[in-house]
Amino acid sequence: MAAPVRVRFAPSPTGPLHIGGVRTALYNYLFARKHGGSFVLRIEDTDQKRFVEGAEQYIAESLDWLNIPYDEGPGREGNYGPYRQSERQSLYQEYVFQLIDSGWAYYAFDRPEALEAHRVDHEKKGKTFIYNWHNREKLDNSLGLTSEELAKRLDSGEAYTVRFKWPKDETLVFTDIIRGEIRIDTNTLDDKVLFKSDGMPTYHLANIVDDHLMEITHVIRGEEWLPSLALHVKLYEAFGWKAPEFAHLPLILKPSGKGKLSKRDGDKLGFPVFPLQWEESIGYREAGYFPEAVVNFLAFLGWNPGTEQELFSLEELVDAFSLERVHKSGARFDPDKNAWFNQHYLQSKPISALAGEFVSLVGETYPGDYEDGFLLRILELMRERAHFLPEILESAKFFFVRPAEYDPKAASKQWKPETPERMEALEEFLKTVPEFRSAELEASVKEWIVNSGYGFGQIMAPFRLALVGALQGPHLFDIADLLGREETLLRLRNAIESL
Repeated sequence: MAAPVRVRFAPSPTGPLHIGGVRTALYNYLFARKHGGSFVLRIEDTDQKRFVEGAEQYIAESLDWLNIPYDEGPGREGNYGPYRQSERQSLYQEYVFQLIDSGWAYYAFDRPEALEAHRVDHEKKGKTFIYNWHNREKLDNSLGLTSEELAKRLDSGEAYTVRFKWPKDETLVFTDIIRGEIRIDTNTLDDKVLFKSDGMPTYHLANIVDDHLMEITHVIRGEEWLPSLALHVKLYEAFGWKAPEFAHLPLILKPSGKGKLSKRDGDKLGFPVFPLQWEESIGYREAGYFPEAVVNFLAFLGWNPGTEQELFSLEELVDAFSLERVHKSGARFDPDKNAWFNQHYLQSKPISALAGEFVSLVGETYPGDYEDGFLLRILELMRERAHFLPEILESAKFFFVRPAEYDPKAASKQWKPETPERMEALEEFLKTVPEFRSAELEASVKEWIVNSGYGFGQIMAPFRLALVGALQGPHLFDIADLLGREETLLRLRNAIESL
């Protein structure tokens, strides 16, 4: 019987979670749910110099906001904790010594300045310095020492690192779920440091040990880790452990399609690259995106279901998702398409689901004593044209603020010398309309226009200009209905006197 599926998302708390990291977390979550497995969050904080306060909480909050919460991790303890690598430090040394004893690793005493001198010398000769089979026995490590000499140096407290010992003249062959068969010549590989002189493991060692101890069955991560795949697979062999299956996700590319998406791209083109706000950088939540929309567009950054369907609920994504349908090539980030996804969710959500946030936005921007019915009718009228809730508020400004200025282009075209007289006639007529409701109002005004011998354009465009300040907005009589008779008449009088 196959082991239960266990996947992990293992970010470093060195700053905000990039949208590419969110995509990795999402694919792990979808895969786990598809197979009835567990989604683990592990915080890889072995690099304490780059640790950023608040970053871990940011990661957890981001996953919760997106409704892709982890099953195990910090604060949600399972049977495989602790889930911060800094709290697992005592585990790793045992495994380092195991590799040394089995001949898969060795002590290296090389001073940083000596290694730098080697690098500089190689560069002068047009070469690249690689610490491996062709020079390691000439360098300062335990491979050239007797056991007595080694013991003496270790007992003296001399600083050392531990390096992995790559075998010579081997061709490694392994399979990636997304990329298929991969072959690597071991002669080209660097003897990577597994254990640092500060007593902390490097990412490579801690990652493998933790994945093994946490019984991770599938490692789903970004393609930037492909160069590490050979070492990680070989480490499993060195320990005598069964390796998990690997799947390396494609890069998320700039909107131009050239190069990896960065924060600079978002700053330049005006879209978020983080799920939540981080310092001065706005996040998708603060920009007005719904978590469902972010999940939906992220799912399509590197994957497709093999059908024409683009709009998926989270449950539908779980059912449809498979790693075999993840692309090898990079996925171009399209801010316009992302906004399109959000517009769909904005229009399809029940008004009741949007009401609370919209009422709060109105209260912050246009404080006043409004009836809930008034605000919800504005929301219903205006959302068809909007991509985001804050955008609705901006385009609906005329409902809350009486026009003090009028679009000059529209005014010059629609407000003729005879228009004030016509608007005064309309003003008098509106005072007599029995039912000041959209449908009744529309029928009455149109009948009045015909009976008065006016053209519809001579009345309707100036009327809209008076109410809105521009020739825009939803159905004219819906606007008048919402504003009410008194405010409608007041705006007409202001336009007559101002224009």
